[in-house]
Amino acid sequence: MTDNSIRLDHVVLWVRDPVASADFYEKTLGMEPLRVTDFAVGTVSFPSVRLNEETIFDLAPLPLAARMDAVPGAAESAGHPVNHVCLSLPGEDFDALRARLEERAVPVSDFSYDAFGARGMAKRSFYFRDPDGNIFEARHYE
Repeated sequence: MTDNSIRLDHVVLWVRDPVASADFYEKTLGMEPLRVTDFAVGTVSFPSVRLNEETIFDLAPLPLAARMDAVPGAAESAGHPVNHVCLSLPGEDFDALRARLEERAVPVSDFSYDAFGARGMAKRSFYFRDPDGNIFEARHYE
């Protein structure tokens, strides 16, 4: 990958409670929380969690929707999550994630096998929801 290639920078998720969502992503998915304290004291509009060195999830509180005027109709997107976001993990991390979800009583789907994705055919995958109903797929390729 070259420095000028297109990369995913961030995904904005509408959430009811950004602090609780950051806690879920940290404790369940192992993501690093960012700006949670700043959000809690009111100095930033939303916190984030780090997916990897290049990508974050912004955890936007639903009341921010009223200020979404970047493009016509953007405010109506609040509460309407995307179809799903797929996370690719190494096999052992994939198994550990599923175990943590089950420990926290987060419902998970059955496994799917040989699903196509950005890196070809994934060996296994499954789906789960975050506390706000956003759907995630977890998969591994090796």
